[in-house]
Amino acid sequence: QVNLVESGGDSVQAGGSLTLSCVLSGKAISSYCMGWLRQPPGKAHEGVARISANGGSSYYSDSVKGRFTISRDNSKNTLSLQMNNLNTEDTAMYYCAAGLGSGRDCSYRYLGQGTQVNVST
Repeated sequence: QVNLVESGGDSVQAGGSLTLSCVLSGKAISSYCMGWLRQPPGKAHEGVARISANGGSSYYSDSVKGRFTISRDNSKNTLSLQMNNLNTEDTAMYYCAAGLGSGRDCSYRYLGQGTQVNVST
């Protein structure tokens, strides 16, 4: 059974940085395309970034492009999200997801419990 555990969420001031991490257990992370989703308060989930199974391709939502970087270490079964120049609109619960697919298509099958990011002015 695949299990995803996120960490790294915190409260920061606008302009600050955070790095989120996700550990996948139960299977090799190299089997999956991976992504980060978030759910702002009172809003629906939205995709933030995704990365191909071999790490060769990554994609970002327009709202985070240039500020966030997704990466993976298949040897450690981990996924990361480096978030820079945070603003209040980045406040959300962030979720790690694992799925199947190639290119821009990644059909998520597993979701972690989430880690909370709060950005204040």
